Amino acid sequence: MTDLRITGTPDCRATLILAHGAGAGMETPFLEFFANRLPELGVRVARFEFAYMRERANSGKRRPPPRAEQLTGEYLDALAALEPAERLLIGGKSMGGRVASLIADDLFRQRRIDGLICLGYPFHPPKAPGKLRTQHLEVLACPALIVQGARDPFGTRQEVAGYGLPSSIRLHWVGGGNHDLAPSAKAREAAWQGAVDAIAAFAVSAGPKSGDGRQN
Repeated sequence: MTDLRITGTPDCRATLILAHGAGAGMETPFLEFFANRLPELGVRVARFEFAYMRERANSGKRRPPPRAEQLTGEYLDALAALEPAERLLIGGKSMGGRVASLIADDLFRQRRIDGLICLGYPFHPPKAPGKLRTQHLEVLACPALIVQGARDPFGTRQEVAGYGLPSSIRLHWVGGGNHDLAPSAKAREAAWQGAVDAIAAFAVSAGPKSGDGRQN
């Protein structure tokens, strides 16, 4: 059974499942910030770790993560471990958000989630802008919010503008931000708080769950 770390109370207006990125687990300063600040705005946060990350922590050996497609089952297990919520969203940091995006449409059509949130989506590997990870996003029906640094090496604002993403995806750009959304260490808290505000606003407006998962 998946262990969830939950921040916030059941009376929060929405619940967000957050998965970590490829290189670090759920206790990074980045995810700690979002997990602690979002409940103040009515969004409860449930974090979990993929098995490869738990094994890395136990063995001390750094191994590359499995392909994102191979982690979707673990994400579904985390969803099943969470008690029902009136308004539920899935997402994650970088790779974690990508994994969530691969299952979002099916879950939305099943009325199990209300939306998707990606923090620093890896549109392509750094220095390989031609290897896009956008095919499923181009037909995404689930309401989504992607919070992205304008200078993110995994997808800059200029690059993303040419991808032709559907209207179901909203973009919140952090000016000068990198893959951790911050333009600099000094500006980190302000940038992250701006992202928290955008997520909270989206979380209470996304959906509601619809029969076919498409917005009118």
